[in-house]
Amino acid sequence: MDNRIYGYARVSTREQNEDRQLEALTKFGVPEQNIIIDKASGKDTEREGYQYLKRQILRKGDTLIIKELDRLSRNKSDIKRELEEFKDMGVRVKILDIPTTLTDFPPEQAWILEMINSILIEVLGSIAENERRKIRARQREGIEAAKKKNVRFGRPSKPLPDNWEQVLADVRCGNKKPAEAMRELGISRSCYYRLWNNHK
Repeated sequence: MDNRIYGYARVSTREQNEDRQLEALTKFGVPEQNIIIDKASGKDTEREGYQYLKRQILRKGDTLIIKELDRLSRNKSDIKRELEEFKDMGVRVKILDIPTTLTDFPPEQAWILEMINSILIEVLGSIAENERRKIRARQREGIEAAKKKNVRFGRPSKPLPDNWEQVLADVRCGNKKPAEAMRELGISRSCYYRLWNNHK
């Protein structure tokens, strides 16, 4: 059976676009139907598409193409482990942003290529890991700055019903039971008690 070529693309969030990676992979010759896409963080390798590709699709003799090293992971130890596993599987990994991984050396010079790639992967893996640390640090700083400005996180609170004050007064003086108030306000039990606790 012919050796096959597959591509893998990853973006961190559903809002990000993977078109740049797909264009690079198809331009290199990866059939579009052979490209697996994940929309997930690169903090580790537990991603549905990636694990399916690795466990169910790829086999000895196949080639996996990715645009950049950090599409595998932003964790250096994960990157090194995954590349070793692909090597043990007999799957060749080509990284478009590391041109030496695209080169075919004669068997007797393969050790040179492996040495060069190991150095590049070590450096770029460290850069990817450092970039993730910086992203997380910026997120923490942004959250702390927002908290100092009293910015609230989570879903915005719903406005009070127009007749809230009147109904609330009736409940306080015993003219209405909470269940009657909920029906009149047209809100759920959880919403009623949340508003009650916040505005009583």
